[in-house]
Amino acid sequence: MKSKLSRRSFLKRTASVATVAVVAPMIVPASVLGRDGTVAPSNRITMGFIGTGRQALYANIPGFLYHPDAQVVAVCDVDSWRMGKARQKVEDYYADQRIAGRFKGCATFRDWRDLIARSDIDAVMISTPDHWHALMASAALRAGKDVSCEKPLTRNVTEGRLLADLVVKHQRVFCTDSEFRANRKCHLAAELVRNHKIGKLQRIITTTPKDTTLPAQPDQPVPEELDYEMWLGPAPKVPYTGKRVHPVHDEVARPGWISIHDYADGMIANWGAHLNDIAMWANNTEHTGPVEVDATGKYPPAGNLWDVIQEFEAHFRFANGVQLTCKSDKPYLRFEGTEGWIQVDYPGRFTSSNQELAGWKPGAGDISLPRMESEKRDFLDAVKSRRQPQYSAEGGHRNATLSHLALASIDLGRKLQWDPVKEKVIGDEAANRHLAPKPMRAPWKLEV
Repeated sequence: MKSKLSRRSFLKRTASVATVAVVAPMIVPASVLGRDGTVAPSNRITMGFIGTGRQALYANIPGFLYHPDAQVVAVCDVDSWRMGKARQKVEDYYADQRIAGRFKGCATFRDWRDLIARSDIDAVMISTPDHWHALMASAALRAGKDVSCEKPLTRNVTEGRLLADLVVKHQRVFCTDSEFRANRKCHLAAELVRNHKIGKLQRIITTTPKDTTLPAQPDQPVPEELDYEMWLGPAPKVPYTGKRVHPVHDEVARPGWISIHDYADGMIANWGAHLNDIAMWANNTEHTGPVEVDATGKYPPAGNLWDVIQEFEAHFRFANGVQLTCKSDKPYLRFEGTEGWIQVDYPGRFTSSNQELAGWKPGAGDISLPRMESEKRDFLDAVKSRRQPQYSAEGGHRNATLSHLALASIDLGRKLQWDPVKEKVIGDEAANRHLAPKPMRAPWKLEV
């Protein structure tokens, strides 16, 4: 996946960026962090952040700054105001660690291709609207970068398979960014299910918040700080309105794009990427998929700006007989077995048919699932060891496939039989076309 950027122009970009790097090197002296056990610059993982909106500013950038073996050297955004906020956050953090109290060393880019072209960046964190994920992640992998990418990973099955295969081909490390595996209650629930503490698993229920909707909005002038054409990228060209993109000069309010089908698939994909990951992990099906899906749902009135599905109920059946129901409600995760049940209500209330399970720990001979401090720490450790993170590209792809299948079943109004090996709907070419990539606006193109 890459744009129709000519080889000559890309090399010119790379050469230009490399020249800048020579003049103003981004490697921070070992004394910058000023802590006991300071990590030498040569052992730090240099990182660039693509997308500096709400999620990046409150979670992703701070999440990596906290770790002394990560060094943030660049940020990129099409909104210069948000990018400035991100740069300030990075430089203020590093300045606080210096005796002099000053630090100016975080580069800024309006074009994400320029950031990826830098040879002094080891890894990138992608926190953009969903319609950009596959384009940017695939380009970063081809450029030799390790990647952490926000969920949901992709907008269709083809993109997900492409990313998972590129990780293997280029021997890169790829993390689907989600904090739920670090949630102690979710981890405990998955471990208990894997150890048959509620008997044979029969049914899983995951529930996501409901999306809201919004009528069509009047066209507005594009804010001076926003490169709206680049923000749209491969999505259809439409007039700007603030509720389509994100609030102006507000880094904490929820963006509008998350509720618009041109850029995202709604809560079934967004929150589903959290909860269904734990469901698939507990069911030991995180790198495969269901064999059948039957879903229903309700969309907002035609013509609304916020047009993703509002209410839904999707039923998945796996080859091992387990049934997964994903529906819109308050967020929780429930496992039902032949000898009991477990439920985790977000953000971490654990209940069970046997409350003694709340204190259970695996012993000799039990399955012990890996624990992690955070998804950021897991990614950094994976980069160092060259293993794949717990929530890998393959896992993120298989998880996103659930929402793609559910939406296809809803839109086509029928049950689908899925082959998780061939990743095709059996005997239904219309459904397979529904799962394929939609045309991208020039000059952007999906290359497989």
